[in-house]
Formats: sequence, C-alpha cells, structure tokens
Amino acid sequence: MTGLSSTGPAPEEGPGSAEGEAPDWLRRLAAAASVMEVPHVIRPPASGGRRSAVLVLFGEGDDGPDLLYIQKNEGLRRHAGQPAFPGGKIEDGDDSPVAAALREAAEETGLDPAGVDTLATLPELFVMASQFRVIPVLAWWREPSAVRPVDIGEVAAVERISVADLADPANRVMLGYPNGRRGPAFRINSMLIWGFTGLITDRLLALGGWERPWDDSVAGEIPRGAA
Repeated sequence: MTGLSSTGPAPEEGPGSAEGEAPDWLRRLAAAASVMEVPHVIRPPASGGRRSAVLVLFGEGDDGPDLLYIQKNEGLRRHAGQPAFPGGKIEDGDDSPVAAALREAAEETGLDPAGVDTLATLPELFVMASQFRVIPVLAWWREPSAVRPVDIGEVAAVERISVADLADPANRVMLGYPNGRRGPAFRINSMLIWGFTGLITDRLLALGGWERPWDDSVAGEIPRGAA
C-alpha cells in the first residue's frame, strides 16, 4: 500500500476510542479521509436534510483488512435491499455523530462498541434519495465481536468483506443511473455494493493505496425497483 500524509485534523474521540491501538496504515487513511475532497454528487446543500452518521469499520480478517457492511431489508421504504455501512439518524440523546454511529451499528449488527476505536470523522456527505446529511465515522475493530442481523425489520444480512476482494478488478463495475450518471459498484458473492456506499468504498480504496487498474467500461444497471 502506498504511504499517505499523516497530517490532518485530530481524530474525533468517542466511546471506545483509543487511536494508538489502530495500525499505522489505518491512521494514515483516517488522516487523508478526514480532509478528502467530496465528489460534487454527494456534497450537502447549504441547508436542509436530516442529520445521520454511519460507521466505516475496518477490521483484520483472514485475508487482511476488511470492512463491515449490512444488507438492507427488501421491505424498507427507502434503500430497500441495498448494502450500506451500519448507521442511521442522529437522535437527540446522541452526544455526537460518533455516538450515533456506534449506537446504530450495535442495534443493527449486535457488535460490541467497547471493541471499536474511533479514529476520525469524514466530511459531511449528502444522500439525495433519502435527504440524509451523513457523517461517516472511520473506526478500527480492535476486538471484533460476533455480528448478525439484530434489527431484522431493517437488516437482512451482515458481512465482513475484505479489502482485497473490493480491490479485485474482477469485482468492479460501473452502474448506469436513470439520470444518465454513472457510479462505481462492487459485485462480491451475492452482494452488489453501489450508490452512496459504493462511492465511499471507491474513495477509501484510492486513499488507502489499494486501488488497482480496472475496466470502468464494464457496465451494469441499478437493481430493478431501487430508489
């Protein structure tokens, strides 16, 4: 992996945070991601939208670094069937976006927040379809715990996917959207990671030095009925 500058804003501290526990490659990635340029398509408007946070959780698996994803339930009104990072709306009782991301991830997947070290928050992003203003919280899974769909009304599956699989050119595709825009996606096993989550995953691979040359002319379409 390529080295990245370690300069940047200090990581936002939160429950379970202990940045010294994280590997150097993730600390460099956190510094770079916290000041990354936001693609125009997901830049938040000057006002409006609902505040939310997602947990971008890196762990160490059998095949090296991995990321935690959930698959949304098909019956949801918004983002039905779509893969996503665990997370959701920032509630009044949440002290910070970090607290909200950890709470939501625990409620959705059953992970133990005590084993998670939060490192940084990324710039605020915007999901047009749901009008959510999203703050991604980048974190290290210092002590992985068992995960599964806990909120089965919202979550159909929980998966740890290796960075190696995400970076594999054979798993990459460009999806076409009805408005004519195209966006990066990842086909891994039965999961298609696309949209907002696919775009963030693509940026993390580039910032982490994992991106490999791939054929972005390989085209696909968003799943039928996707919002």
